[in-house]
Parts: sequence; C-alpha cells; structure tokens
Amino acid sequence: MKTFWGILSVLFIWALVFPLAGLAAFFLYVSNQGYFVPLVIAAYLSFGAILVMVRFELFTYKKYFWLGVAALIAISLVFNIPSIYEKTRPTISDGQVNLTEYQPFEKRTKAVWMEKPASLKIEDDLPIIDGATALYPIYAAFAQSVYPEKEYQPYDSEVMSNRTGAAYTNLINGDVDIIFALGPSSTQLNQAESAGKELKLTPIGKEAFVFFVNSKNPVKSLTEDEIKGIYAGKITNWKDVGGKDEEIRAFQRPENSGSQTALQSFMGLTPIMKPPTEDVMSLMGTIIGEVSDYKNHKNAIGYTFRYYSTQMVENNKIRLLSVNGVEPTVETIRSVNIRLLVSSMQ
Repeated sequence: MKTFWGILSVLFIWALVFPLAGLAAFFLYVSNQGYFVPLVIAAYLSFGAILVMVRFELFTYKKYFWLGVAALIAISLVFNIPSIYEKTRPTISDGQVNLTEYQPFEKRTKAVWMEKPASLKIEDDLPIIDGATALYPIYAAFAQSVYPEKEYQPYDSEVMSNRTGAAYTNLINGDVDIIFALGPSSTQLNQAESAGKELKLTPIGKEAFVFFVNSKNPVKSLTEDEIKGIYAGKITNWKDVGGKDEEIRAFQRPENSGSQTALQSFMGLTPIMKPPTEDVMSLMGTIIGEVSDYKNHKNAIGYTFRYYSTQMVENNKIRLLSVNGVEPTVETIRSVNIRLLVSSMQ
C-alpha cells in the first residue's frame, strides 16, 4: 500500500509540472526556437526520474539515475546542435541597421550636414517621405537641410523608412507623398495601375548592385552568366566556378524588396529558382514560409547594394565579388549602376 501511494504522489507532482513544461515547449515553438523542445522533454523526464529516486530513497542507485539524466540531455543535444549552429550563423537582412543613427537633427547623427544653408526651405505642409533602408541616409540628410528642425522618428514621422515594398504600398495608397527607392517591380507597377495611379520616377543617383560571399570563400570573381546560372539553379556547386567542392547556398530577398527587384532586372528573361525559406510562426498561430535571411556559411552567396553593405552594415565577414572582372568600387559605379529613384504620384 505504501508503494502504491508513493507512485501516486510521484505521478501527482509530475503531472503538476507538466503544464509548465508544456508552456515552455509552446513558447519556444512560437518564437521559432522549436529546436529546444527536445531539451525541455529531456529535462521533464529527468525531473520524473529524480522524483522516483527521492520518493523511494533509491540513493544506492543514484549514479545510474544521474547517468540516465545525462544520457537524456546528451541525446536531446544531438538534435539541438545543428539547429543552434544554424541560428547562430551571422545573418544579413534589410532590418539589421539601426536607422536612429541617421535620424535628422540628432546630435550625433551620421546624416550628412550641408556646409551652408539650403536655398530651399519647407516650413509647413511637409511632404511625408518613406523609402528603402539603404536610401534613408540620403533623404534623412535632405530633410535635415530642408525641413524644420524637430524629431523625426525613423518609423513613424514625416521622414520614415518602412523598406521598399511597404513604401510603394504607402505611396500608392496615398499615405505618403514621396518615396526614395529602387525602381518599382512589375507587381508594384500593376498595383499602381489597378489603383488608377501613375508613378512619377525621378533618378537621383547611381549605386552598385553587388553579390557577396563568405570572406573565406576562395571565389573572388564571377561572370554574369555564372551568377545567372547560380540563381537559375543550373550551377549548384562552387567547384564549377573555381571554388571548393561544396553545394552553393544561394539566398534571395523577399518579393518586391528593392534588392529582389534588382536581381530580377539583372536576371532578365532567365527564370529565378525558388528561394530558400524557413518556417515561421505567424501572429495568427499558423506556420508560414518566409524567405530566409542570408546566413553567412562558407558556401553561401547573397546580394545587396554596395553602400548598405560597406557603410551601413560594415560586415567584415563577407567579401564583395567582382563581376566580369569589374571590382564594385566607387569609380566603377559611375559606369555600371542601378538607378536610385525618387517616386511620387503623378
């Protein structure tokens, strides 16, 4: 009878802890850290084993209990380590820049100041500006020269940056007056046409669309055809372009982002393969497949704009590739370029 009540008490305590273990597993799952769930399960089972040892005073066998606990945790880590390694790789994404560093009129802003007052000054009815992350330093400096001095929050003010896709949507919907971005994608042009709007595009400068790899990748230059072959899925191993015998991981950006539109323009009529994706838990509780951020593996390749990668991010673990033997320098941007545009409604 004593044994029966002992087992019952162990099960009761174990059951009380179950909701906590379940909640921990759930929160790890919804925060896209589901790879830790096996560790939670191992910890929960280990807690049950220790309860049994203590309740029935099996201290003579405690060495075996602890060996069992260690084995459970070790087995769970076998499942965890690959995912932890993947998650801890350096990433490059559009949202990793702290735009407050370029915020207009801030004391230590990186936005450029004019040497003398601008001839144009706007005091009232300020045009609302939106645009790409990579171009925020340009129009932040413009606002700093032309707009009245006050606080302009980067994500909610007359001078904000919601990235290219959202900026075009805001412009078409009439929520902003001007955006600074790369030229619109075909989808964005269709959205404007469906809304009965016409975009007025004004070129303002030149920028290099660049491809980059891990700094330890021996490949330093690719031809246009080789890059097109990689992003078409026809070239899949670095050894085919002078590198090591490793599979190529070709990352892409989300549809309608500025850099993805630039890739589509670069590829022309060559179809682009399906991008790598990762499962992400949405706010609605459903699993969605989002385009993966660039993870800086030795076999990875990605793309962005030169100023963003060399000045705003300054990631010294990547190397910009030469294309057709041309280095992506300031000098070559003058002849090989992607146009930067100011867009407004006409």
